[in-house]
Amino acid sequence: MSLLKNNRLLRAINKEPLDCTPIWIMRQAGRYLPEYRAVRERAGSFMNLCKTPKLAAEVTLQPIQRYPLDAAILFSDILTIPDALGLGLRFVEGEGPQFAQAMRTSADIEQLPILDLGRLEYVYETIHLVKQALSNELPLIGFCGSPWTVAAYMIEGKASKGFDHAKTMMREDPALLHRLLSILEQSIALHLAQQIEAGVDVVMLFDTFGGLLAFEEYQDFSLAYLSNIIAFLRARYNKRIPIILFTKGATTSYFDAIVQSGCDVVGVDWTVSLNTVREQIGEKVALQGNLPPDVLLQSEAHIQQAVSDVLADYGKGSGHIFNLGHGITPDVPPEHVRILVDAVHKLSVPYHANET
Repeated sequence: MSLLKNNRLLRAINKEPLDCTPIWIMRQAGRYLPEYRAVRERAGSFMNLCKTPKLAAEVTLQPIQRYPLDAAILFSDILTIPDALGLGLRFVEGEGPQFAQAMRTSADIEQLPILDLGRLEYVYETIHLVKQALSNELPLIGFCGSPWTVAAYMIEGKASKGFDHAKTMMREDPALLHRLLSILEQSIALHLAQQIEAGVDVVMLFDTFGGLLAFEEYQDFSLAYLSNIIAFLRARYNKRIPIILFTKGATTSYFDAIVQSGCDVVGVDWTVSLNTVREQIGEKVALQGNLPPDVLLQSEAHIQQAVSDVLADYGKGSGHIFNLGHGITPDVPPEHVRILVDAVHKLSVPYHANET
């Protein structure tokens, strides 16, 4: 940690003294940036961009070059694993990801190959390039989707509002869903481990659709597999690499169980109060979040007030990583992101006054 010139993120995770609250933004390398759109056009397609390390590294670094953020996050996608498993992933403009084949039967799932990490080498090469360019300035975050979230896409075959096919499998053939989740658990654990070997400083698990499940379903079909992945990484790396777990849509009834997963940071979306979660779970883990993404479409004064409200909601002391409650949207003016980052750094200073 001490090798990084800006180690606010890691210090916040460890609840160490800080000068101000760190900030990074989910989907911070994305379509709201004109320089990203230019590179995306050069690449020809989203997947070409992901699979061309030089270009993926370039867009990973773009927001770092624009704003004084406290971390970079790898430009990639949670569906690179099913793509590497041969499902024929493509992104359709206006519709999102689609697979050539949906995974809905036992025959579909049993024919899935063991993940060949060589098919994801472009991800690890991107990490090498980004780490070289960062030159120990900032931490780099790697990530994967959760087994449940990735499985929901694979079963549906495309993006969906309710993922009805995945829910039907869960209720009518839970053993088959558990089989798919076990395959994905192993693949995700190995992919995260390889990202760590390539040089990421932190890893994050995006359980984007965990909130679609009732609590008992969430425990059985999502959190159990996330806990296994975290245990695998802990055993391999002896707690050297911090782990962030974000379940979008989690209500207060979820958080005690999420903390038991072994993660270091719990992501909180904008529907739950940081103060409520902090009081509920104590100081066991750090918290990440949770500004509503649409705040960035408002005026400068509104953004600054919303930042002030989130900081006050968490309260004094280290252990807070400022972020949106979900990913930044493409319609956000780039100058509003600078207002956000500057406001977090400036307005958070009093909350750390007695720490440094």
